[in-house]
Formats: sequence, structure tokens, C-alpha cells
Amino acid sequence: TDDSVSAPPGYVPGQTSVLAPTADGTVQTGDEPLILDFSNAGQGYFMGKLTQPDTKINIQITGPDNVCYKYFLTEADSWTAFPITAGNGTYLVLAYQEISDGQYASLFSHSLNVTLDSEFYPFLYPNQYVNFTSDSKAISLAASLTKDAAEDLDALDAIYQYVTTHITYDSDKAATVGTGYLPDIDETLRTGTGICFDYASLGAAMLRSVGIPAQIVTGYVSPDDFYHAWIMVYIDGTWHCIQFTVDPKTWSRVDLTLAATEGGNAYVGDGISYRDRYVY
Repeated sequence: TDDSVSAPPGYVPGQTSVLAPTADGTVQTGDEPLILDFSNAGQGYFMGKLTQPDTKINIQITGPDNVCYKYFLTEADSWTAFPITAGNGTYLVLAYQEISDGQYASLFSHSLNVTLDSEFYPFLYPNQYVNFTSDSKAISLAASLTKDAAEDLDALDAIYQYVTTHITYDSDKAATVGTGYLPDIDETLRTGTGICFDYASLGAAMLRSVGIPAQIVTGYVSPDDFYHAWIMVYIDGTWHCIQFTVDPKTWSRVDLTLAATEGGNAYVGDGISYRDRYVY
């Protein structure tokens, strides 16, 4: 084992591991119309709550990788989790309120020093883009699919097989989806259709719920340079499944959308065809 890499909590056969983000109130900033809670930043997330209805908030967070992530809040009176994905270091959080169509005014800024309890926690907790709870139907399905899986490789295979054979690609939705779109994993499961973001969110949620760290990554895919979403998983071992192999002890690409639309020929990338932009 590489001592520089902390071990993930790990898959336990026959068990789900649904982590629930909370706003504990020990480290908070903001006031009307937005409160941010950083009490559990070490677990790889922070919480936000919009306190006024009919308000739109833009939250921007830039970490040690100098990548700026932009999130939006429009629903009041409930906490939403946002991931902290750039590892240990200093993060700058900026909050803005929409004052007219597409025009924003600054609310406040907050500097945050983060030391993660485990580098894998950001990719095990739910967040705005991988939104699930223990009551989600997709999570119950993941538990059912993996109940006989002896190890994480078997669990990964079971979830992979299900998503790629039961969800079809929605070309009409892809052509009309607007900015700020948020996947709904149970809606994807109910309709049996979705776009790349839906595939990635559903797969990541199911994997996280059984203790397998999973990232959603968005970026560009060559040679057409189209914008896309896919999954990366961390598996302690080697995955032999379908027509590809996941290298042991490393993040490896699992493109559920391409697997479903190209008859099971999933792409496990070497970083040449896929160019990462954001990680959730």
C-alpha cells in the first residue's frame, strides 16, 4: 500500500454506507439571505442554506488547484451540501446574490483552511450533484444489487451492469437541457433515461452508498471536443469486467454513458481522450 494515500472507508459486503452531511453550527458565516456552514469541512463538504424565497444565490469556491467551482441555490429553508474536492489547503468562498436577470451583487467572502480526515470523504458523501439519502430508491436498489457481492469489484460490476443496461440516452433532453441542471437519481431510475450527467450521478450515488469512492468528472472528450460527464472510481485491487480493466490502487475512468450507448464498450481512459475540468 502507498503510505501517501489514505485508505478509503471501504466496501463491506452486504452493507450500505450512506453518509449524511450536517450543518452543526460550529463554523458558520453569512446572514440573510444566505448562511454557509463549514463545521465539517474535514469531511469534504460544506453546507449552504438560502433563507429567503424567490432569491438566487451564486456560491463560488476556489481551492489550492486554482479551479473555480460555481454553484447555485434557489430553494429556501433547506440545507444543501457542496463538495470540497481539491484536497488539503486554503479555499476562498465567495457568495453573490442575483439582483436582476443574470446580474449579481457580492454578499460576502470567507477564507477556509481545510485538512481532510480522508481524501476519499468528498467522494463518499452526497452533494448537490450526487444527491441521495438512505431513503432514495436508487440507494435501496444499490443495496439489493450488491447484497451477494463478496468484494468491491463484484459490487462495482453489479452496479455498472445495471446502469448500462437499464438507462437509455435521452438525445432530446441533451439538446435542450439548460445551464444549472441538477441530476435527480430517482427520476433517472423511474424514467429509465437520462443524459451523461444523469448516468454519472446515478452511478456515483449508488457506488458511494456501498462504500466505493466515486467522482463525477465533467470535461471535454476528443476528437469532437464535446462536453461530457463521466465517473472515476477508486478500487483497491483490479477490476476485470465487460471489455475493460481498472488498474489497481488508482483512480480509473468508468464512462457509463458510452458503455450503455455503445453496447458495453466502456472507455477506461489514459487521460488522452478525456480532459478533466471539474470534479464533484
